[in-house]
Amino acid sequence: MDDDPTNDVDTAWLRSLIGRVSEYAIFRLSVDGLIASWNPGARRIKGYGEAEILGRHFSIFYTEEDRQKGVPAAILQAAHDHGQFETEGWRVRKDGTRFWASIVVTALHTADGAFIGFGKIVRDMTDQRRAYEAVIESERRFRLLVQGVTDYSIFMLSPDGYITNWNLGAARIKGFEASEVIGTHFRRFYTPEDAAQGRPEHGLRVAAEEGRFETDGWRVRKDGSRFWANVVIDAIRDEDGKLIGFAKITRDMTERKIAEEKLEEARAALLQSQKMESLGRLTGGVAHDFNNVLQVLRGNLELLEGRHGRDLWTRERLDKAIEAVQQGAKLASQLLAFGRRQALQPMVVNLAIMLRNMDDLLRRALGEVIDVETVIAGGLWNTLVDPNHLENVVLNLAINARDAMPDGGRLTLELSNAMLDDEYSALAADVRAGQYVLLAVTDTGTGMPPDVLEHAFEPFFTTKPEGQGTGLGLSMAFGFVKQSGGHIRIYSEPGHGTTVKIYLPRSMERAIDLRPGQPFPLSGGSETILVVEDDLRVQATVVETLKQLGYTVLKADDAQSAQAVVQSGVRIDLLFTDVVMPGAMSSTELAKFATRAYPGLKVLFTSGYTQNAIVHGGRLDPGVHLLSKPYSREQLASKLRALLGPARVHEEEPMAAQSGQTSSSILRLPERISILVVDDDGGSREALSELLTNLGYRVHQAVSAEDAMLTLATVEPRVLITDIALPGMSGMELARTVRERHPSVRIVVCDPRTTPLRVRWRSA
Repeated sequence: MDDDPTNDVDTAWLRSLIGRVSEYAIFRLSVDGLIASWNPGARRIKGYGEAEILGRHFSIFYTEEDRQKGVPAAILQAAHDHGQFETEGWRVRKDGTRFWASIVVTALHTADGAFIGFGKIVRDMTDQRRAYEAVIESERRFRLLVQGVTDYSIFMLSPDGYITNWNLGAARIKGFEASEVIGTHFRRFYTPEDAAQGRPEHGLRVAAEEGRFETDGWRVRKDGSRFWANVVIDAIRDEDGKLIGFAKITRDMTERKIAEEKLEEARAALLQSQKMESLGRLTGGVAHDFNNVLQVLRGNLELLEGRHGRDLWTRERLDKAIEAVQQGAKLASQLLAFGRRQALQPMVVNLAIMLRNMDDLLRRALGEVIDVETVIAGGLWNTLVDPNHLENVVLNLAINARDAMPDGGRLTLELSNAMLDDEYSALAADVRAGQYVLLAVTDTGTGMPPDVLEHAFEPFFTTKPEGQGTGLGLSMAFGFVKQSGGHIRIYSEPGHGTTVKIYLPRSMERAIDLRPGQPFPLSGGSETILVVEDDLRVQATVVETLKQLGYTVLKADDAQSAQAVVQSGVRIDLLFTDVVMPGAMSSTELAKFATRAYPGLKVLFTSGYTQNAIVHGGRLDPGVHLLSKPYSREQLASKLRALLGPARVHEEEPMAAQSGQTSSSILRLPERISILVVDDDGGSREALSELLTNLGYRVHQAVSAEDAMLTLATVEPRVLITDIALPGMSGMELARTVRERHPSVRIVVCDPRTTPLRVRWRSA
């Protein structure tokens, strides 16, 4: 190649420099692209020796794809046209392996400008390329990963909080597409109240200062709905530590939040149920002992009344004492209701009929300023419940609602069918899944805050001023509903009223007629009664009372002693036994033994509270008769005659002679007529009550029609005397209501326009 015109370019110093370079392949190409020189770097990188490569076309280094595309010729043309051309790409070594090459091709000219070929410099950049591709692949996979995550909202924010990118999880959770949110501030996802408090900016500030910020809270979707979110904000900084933005990760935790709330509610309900159960056992035990004491008091007061009742001053004192015993009995009854120890007499009823019958009563009790609305769903199911106790519950709830609406409002009573499934039952351990009849009582009153709502069912808890409530109304309702196998719950918010929902189990049986029956006439008798009572004070009192009523009385302190009396063969017409008996034999076992010995024997149980011996599932066993303590002489006489049948007068007189009494004294019981006086004027009420008491009547007092209805729920007098002008329900309305609900009560309506002694008598 000595005749090559470019030999003058190949100076000795240039040849020496190029010959020592091993990191770069440096060689010369002819005008046609033939290899004209070769250095050690070319040999190392390309794998060819100088002898085997000189004179060959440089396209040998290109991949087959590039050769077919004419890439080698295009490179030379570009270098010729522009003087130099730089590129990168895959090239091929002698052994067929590929490497990533950085290439510079320069057009060569002589001093006078004649084009003589190309100079080519090649560097092996495979390691750098592999690293670059690894980064690209990593970024690609990261993008795919981020985009593929749908359970998390992952996006970037600028330092000012503007959204710069958006993944599919963000679109799914928040409801926005990327085009709708990129470039907008992430404040849009916060609730108005949180945004007003600057919570978005606070999160960015903490993340910028501490590197990370995490919180939980409510966030807003595109459709305006809210979800509970776990939010993490991480500050992103460059190599120099400059803040370039934030990474924000949001997870929808709504389901977990709801599950946690349900779990917390279940725990609270369990604790509440356990607390109420403990209170129930406590109040039941207290009421039991209290009722025994009240029975001794009442019985002895009535015995004293029989002997000293002719003295007006003594009679007045006795009547006041008996009235106090009645109030105590009412209190004990409410405690027993809360403690689920009542002896209920449930029957299959349709509550729609009961509610319609109460409509007028409720409207009059609540007054004109409160609208009463009754809503009854079609196809209402029947339920098994004690209707008398349920009416008291509804009346108590209505009066509570009235007190919560002093300026008027609306009371809504709704009846519908309801299904409580397993999910609802999980909120309360004592609620069974199944079909129920729902009674909802809703008012538009002041409502209750959470701290009051938490204690609403507890006995003696009240928010009313002292002297205006016992705090037993809701607790009595709670115990009654629970004892009836139902469920009761209160929903209330301050300023938004209160709803009490009562769920009573559905009955598949046919409903009975709810019309009230006629009371049995009061009288004594001459039959033989075996009294079994371990409390000697109660025993002595009831024995004396029965003797005054003309009965022949046998007594026993326990079941074993009573068994011996039965085995003696003496005639017994009725067994009157306490439920709770000491010793090995129970009262029910004694009753079975006695009825086998005397097939026609009547059995009457008595107790201060119910026991499993005669009450199961919250109701008296079939065929069992119970007289709850404390009972009056009238109640005892009426119950006995109801079991024994009409009294045989000719047999009563000999018994009276034996006890030193006349027949008139035995039948004197109805002469002690009970009268209810209703008058809001305290002076007039007390004067009339004093007059009636001096005449020998037993007097109860009430200051309003509503107060009178509550009294009538526990005491049914023979006569009602009411003033016409009363606060709330008028006296005439009260009279009509009592006539409908208590037909045996005689009614006296006092006209304030006449003199006190001029009254109009109206029979039922």
